[in-house]
This record gives sequence, structure tokens and C-alpha cells, in this order.
Amino acid sequence: MTTSADIIAARLAEAGVRHAFGLPGGEVVALVEALERAGIRFVLARHENAAGFMAEGAWAATGAPAVLVATVGPGMANCVNVTANAQQDRVPLIVLTGRIPEAEALGFSHQVLDQQAVLRPLVKGSFEAREGACDLLADKAIALATDPAPGPVHIDLPVPVATAAHAPDRGFRRAPYAPAAPAEGPVLEAARAAFAAAERPVIVAGSGLLASPGGAEVLRETAARFGIPVLTTYKAKGLIDEADPRALGGHGLSPRSDAIVLPLLAQADLVIACGYDAIEMRAGWHRPWQPGRCIAFSASPDTQYMHGADAAWVCDPAAGLASLTLGAAPKPLWPLGEPELARAALAEAFAPGEGWGPSAAFHAIAAARPEGCVTAVDTGAHRILLSQILGCAAPRRLLQSTGFCTMGCALPLAMGHALSRPDIPALVVTGDGALDMILGELATLRDLALPIPVVVMVDGSLALIEMKQRADGRPNAGVDFGTTDYAAVAAAMGTPGCTVSDAGALTGALAEAFGRDGPSVIAVRIPRRAYDGRI
Repeated sequence: MTTSADIIAARLAEAGVRHAFGLPGGEVVALVEALERAGIRFVLARHENAAGFMAEGAWAATGAPAVLVATVGPGMANCVNVTANAQQDRVPLIVLTGRIPEAEALGFSHQVLDQQAVLRPLVKGSFEAREGACDLLADKAIALATDPAPGPVHIDLPVPVATAAHAPDRGFRRAPYAPAAPAEGPVLEAARAAFAAAERPVIVAGSGLLASPGGAEVLRETAARFGIPVLTTYKAKGLIDEADPRALGGHGLSPRSDAIVLPLLAQADLVIACGYDAIEMRAGWHRPWQPGRCIAFSASPDTQYMHGADAAWVCDPAAGLASLTLGAAPKPLWPLGEPELARAALAEAFAPGEGWGPSAAFHAIAAARPEGCVTAVDTGAHRILLSQILGCAAPRRLLQSTGFCTMGCALPLAMGHALSRPDIPALVVTGDGALDMILGELATLRDLALPIPVVVMVDGSLALIEMKQRADGRPNAGVDFGTTDYAAVAAAMGTPGCTVSDAGALTGALAEAFGRDGPSVIAVRIPRRAYDGRI
């Protein structure tokens, strides 16, 4: 018998899904069984929030929708944070929750709440599965999650519906959207004229280009042909190889980098915002250029008021960039060489420096990574500094929570990616505050036996918040905590672990870790307040 759960699972498998992540409960066991029958491995995490980030890691590796499975009540409620993260970070996360049937809930209140009402503000759509219509439901959910402005979708699956017989799949498939270019007309002609006249243009590229077919290729070809410097957001790092002389790296959270790149933007006579989503940026990026000097291409309307533009299109960002430059001829740009000076200043600002600290550690990590390594970094001061130091040659080589800035994301992101692409080496860089939140996921890593080195920066403080307290003249409160012996924790979980406090030891530990068939934990001790003046 083909059940409704089988229909949903088959459609997910057709969309390329090979892993689903979550914690089972009695209300989703039929769904989990159906996923496995469809060839989708169900992966057990220790918490639904981590499971959702594992699903995001799998999506980053494969491009197939991310799938999170949770049971009723507390299981569903634990999905809130990662669903909000998916909304702000544009992740096509499909959240499948079990549901107590309506008739039963009328006289039964244990773990019952309005699950759709809880998640509806965070998702592009929330649907209750109905008998006989799960083929249409699955198609609608997948299409909505993966459209040009991707995001999370919720399916609430009542137990009787999951196990009910379903008629054969009717075969309805929603055609994917074709990439849309700006319409020809006076506005586009004026934008082309502005581009042709510009002597100091800059491209600011964002995560919207990641979902654009051929987005990285169009950006790289445009930068190379016309010699235009390119800045990216953190999530868009690698859209242009950061070894390219036109690449100025990823920005948005570092006051130290802002002091170099924001003056460059102020000098630009044209800013091309391509797939740029200002949700990643700190307050210092409010109106970083004049509205009349910006042309913007975005897959969805910009309603944030973080910047202005005198011409903006909702379209495929790569197609927009190609349309803008159509017919233009290359010419000398930036006659005083300001982009090259900015690139040199950034390299100097984030050099290893003297003595031991996070800068020296991150340069050692950058040098020790195997070819093509994907690094997942957690939220905190270490993320800001690492994002400036770690160069990316391709998109999605540095995974992180950017719009929502959730702590505890790095380890599950790396696990999901490594499960889906075991041929690509993965690395975790996290902070002690973040890892303490999700220590249980080290057990998930052990059980999955993934060859991921976990590097944890140990300073016993929520360093970024402590720095903000001092900057505001406030007393130290609620930011310091005891130091965990992560090597001992790793050993207790059957995983190799060590503690290092200099660049040579870190380099050696990473070499050993990348040579293992399973996970490793490397605790990196750094001085208190070691990020001062570095981010």
C-alpha cells in the first residue's frame, strides 16, 4: 500500500533529497519509515535545532532541499530558531512535523498546540497535509521552498493522514522558473549609460547570486572583462575567487574592514548591487553609498531601507548583471588604483601580527586546510576575524549563519555537508561559548564517524559581547564562564582530542586530524580579550 507519507517521501527523493535530519517521536515514525523506503536516510541528531543546521549543510553540498523532521509539541517548538534562520538566510528548508489529528485534539491536550500558528510567521507557507492531496502538497512545498527567493516551508502531517492509503501520484509538476532578465526599455538604457560612463564602479555581490544559475561565472566574467573590483557579503564569499586581484573579500560585520572598504564605496561613482541582501550587514552599513549611484538586481523586493538605488529590478541577479553590461566596452577604471590600495590595506590589517592569538591561529588554519576544504564557522568574534582571513576560491566554502547569526551552527553545518559530500573535506571552527551549547552533537559526530576536525577557540568568554560592554562603558556581566576540558570531553566520547596554544602545535594537530578516518577535537587556548583591535 502506498501511503501519504510515501508520496511525500517520493517527491522529496525526486527533488534530490538523500538525507533527512531530526528526532523521531511516535507521531512521525511512519514518515521516517517512508523516507527510508524512498532512499532518504534519516539521520538522528541530539536536538532539532542542530538537525536543521545539518539539513542546511546538506543543501549547501547538493543544492537539494533541506529536510528537518520533528515530532509534535516540544519537537516542533525546538524547530523555531533554525526555521527563523532559514527564513533570514534564504535556506530552502522543508520542516515536516507530526500532528495530533484535529478530532483527537478536541478532547486531548497533552503536547497539543497550534503548530502552524507558531511557524507561520517564519515560513513562506505552512500546510496541513490532507488525505488524497499529498502529491500536490509536496510539489507546492518544494516549488515554494526552492523558487528564486528560497526559504523555509512547513508541512504539518497528522498521524492518520501519514498512514492513510494514497491514490497513485497524479504526476503534477510545477515547472521551475526560468531566469528572468530586466525588461528592455528607457530605465535599462539609462542604467547602461550610467555603467558606460562610470570610471569608479564597484560590484557588491550577495547571497542572491548563489541561487542564480551561473551566478558565480557571470560575476567573474564581468569583473575580469571590465576590471571592476568586487566586494561580497560573508555568505557570498567565493563567488569570485578571493585570490583574484579584483576580489576585495567579504565584509559586513568587521569595523576594522569597514574602515577600509566603506571609504572606497564612498568614492565609487557607481555601485552595482547584485544579489545583495543587507540582512547580513551591521549597522555601519546603513546607507553606505548615495542612492543615486546604485543599480540593484535582486530576486525579491528590497524592503529593508539599508541602502538606496536609483534603478532596481526584481529579476535573476546574474541575468541583470549581464543585461547591464551588454554592449559595453572595457576601459581603464579607478585611475588612482584605490581598489589595489584597499586590498593591500586589508591584507595588512588582518595579518598574523606579533605573538600568539586568534589571528595567528586562523592563518595557521587557512594554511593547513586541504584543497577544496569546506569550513563551517560559528557565531562570535572568531567568525568575524576568520571571515576576513580565510580566503575562498569558490562559493559555499565558508558556511555560517549570517542573517540570523545563530550560535551552535558550525558543527551541524559541517556534519550535514560531510554526509552529503564525503569526497569534500570539512572543518569546524567554533568558540567555547557556542560549542558548550551543543556538546551533545559531539556524540552525533562520533556516531556518524565523520572525518571532521573540530577546532574550538577557548578564552572562557563571550568575547564579542564583552567587547561591546566595554565599548559602551558598561560593567562586565553575564559574559564569562568556566573553561571546559574539550580534549577530555572528546576522549570520554571516544574521539581523539588535544589542547594547543601556539601556531606550530595547531598546525601539527590539524595535519594529524585531517589524516584520520574519524573526527577530532582541537582546543585552541587564546588569551582573554585576544580579539581586541583585531576585528
